[in-house]
Amino acid sequence: MKEAQFQTLWGKYLKKSNLFPSSAFELKICKTKRFPISALKPHQIEGLKMAKVGLYHKIADFPIFAGSKARFNSPKPFDCLWLKDVGAYLCVLFYTPRHPKKVIIVDIDDFVRACKKHQMKSFTIDELKKYGKEIIL
Repeated sequence: MKEAQFQTLWGKYLKKSNLFPSSAFELKICKTKRFPISALKPHQIEGLKMAKVGLYHKIADFPIFAGSKARFNSPKPFDCLWLKDVGAYLCVLFYTPRHPKKVIIVDIDDFVRACKKHQMKSFTIDELKKYGKEIIL
């Protein structure tokens, strides 16, 4: 499983479930029994926090030029985003081949608080569930 596949599954889930209004998500895949806290980078934490209070993001233009490996880019739906007062979540897919795809969704503020209390450098799926909720994709 690659992040691009997770992105596709997550997008389908969001459209089908209608559980989340406008929200910001950072998707991570964990292929071991423990999710390392360091996998969520400081700039990602800040980006998620900013989505709650006000975040402007320009969607990069992808030029097509001779010799480019990316020949068929999808057209951008628009140029930029302004997010304010939206949910912001870390979504960790605990992936084991040929098993149900379990995703733990944790509000970024709850994750930051959990990291301060947690004495280890990583979380198991059960430890992370205490701070968020589990869904099966």
